[in-house]
Amino acid sequence: MKRENQSRMSEFLLLGLPIWPEHQGVFFALFLDMHLTTVLGNLLIVLLIRLDARLHTPMYFFLSHLALTDVSFSSVTVPKMLINMQTQGQSIPYAGCITQIYFFLFFTGLDDFLLTSMAYDQYMAICHPLHYSTIMGQGLCTLLITVYWILSCANALCHTLLLTRLSFCADHTIPHFFCDLGALLKLSCSDTSLNELVTFTAGVTVIVLPLVCILISYGRIGATILKVPSSKGICKALSTCGSHLSVVSLYYGTIIGLYIFPSSSASRDKITIASVMYTVVTPLLNPFVYSLRNRDMKGALERLLNRAKVLSQ
Repeated sequence: MKRENQSRMSEFLLLGLPIWPEHQGVFFALFLDMHLTTVLGNLLIVLLIRLDARLHTPMYFFLSHLALTDVSFSSVTVPKMLINMQTQGQSIPYAGCITQIYFFLFFTGLDDFLLTSMAYDQYMAICHPLHYSTIMGQGLCTLLITVYWILSCANALCHTLLLTRLSFCADHTIPHFFCDLGALLKLSCSDTSLNELVTFTAGVTVIVLPLVCILISYGRIGATILKVPSSKGICKALSTCGSHLSVVSLYYGTIIGLYIFPSSSASRDKITIASVMYTVVTPLLNPFVYSLRNRDMKGALERLLNRAKVLSQ
């Protein structure tokens, strides 16, 4: 197969979603609504937490950062997908593709670490309430966020730099709706063994280990609450852990299946649908799961609406 050096590779072609042309308009409207809901819902979370002093706690500090990360994470891939669906175009510049991969990996890592922090915060609040205020101070929370940014940036930068050293074959068609790292490695004519090793190692560090910490935290929470000798304790345990674990399972399950232990028999359609689940659906669900079912957030929203009514009179 003819080799084509990356310096002369001007663009890639994104095949997009496996949708019939006559259904493009319907799916464009659907994904546009989902993206707008994701952006507005998460920005509303940030606004409520910033304006309401009662929400200035470690839990909501992490939640506000998670909301901003979800907005950014969704905005890395969805707008380009919508533009391609509307214009029937498929091309993305080489530099744009590399940039998309960097920010995709950056916000994925940041999302993983923030979900872990939120699980640990709930574990400390429920299982060790007497030590909670001492351990989960503002200094520790700020330090964790700083470390998460550094680790996520280093992880994304490492993958991106390793990717730029590769040469690509004449076929530059990506069977996806965004520039996926694994898809690009398959298009390369160079030796990708180092890239694959780094992908697996970083995947275990950034994805598997945080997931283990999350499961342990929620397991401890459930065990602690179930010790309460009443049906109320069981209901509280399910309410506290069930909804959060459902989103975590959806997010981590698809990522692990696609990147850590990929199936060689998986079709392009299945891979694309799985990618939609964690790039589009999960950021959409997070505002509902972490906020709309939360009594404090509902109270903050009511106070904001009442304040707006008073100002408008």
